[in-house]
Amino acid sequence: MSENGSTSRKATRVGVVTSNAPDKSVVVKVESFVIHPLYQRFVRRTSKFMAHDEENACNVGDRVLIEECRPLSRRKRWRVRRIVERAK
Repeated sequence: MSENGSTSRKATRVGVVTSNAPDKSVVVKVESFVIHPLYQRFVRRTSKFMAHDEENACNVGDRVLIEECRPLSRRKRWRVRRIVERAK
């Protein structure tokens, strides 16, 4: 809950960290399944998001929950909320 007692309405996604090279940033790959408009089959779509990682806690292969936030830089509009699963 936020300060005023309501729940957050920010968009969240779960993805896998593909790069943690920039300082305090990670690149997260999010996979989704959508139905193809013509063939009516499920197609796997991937999107890459730059996310802010304040403590540099994420490593490549970690599954993370990211949350939409205000623009932090030219490409960063997401923030790492928590690490769901560590890489093996």
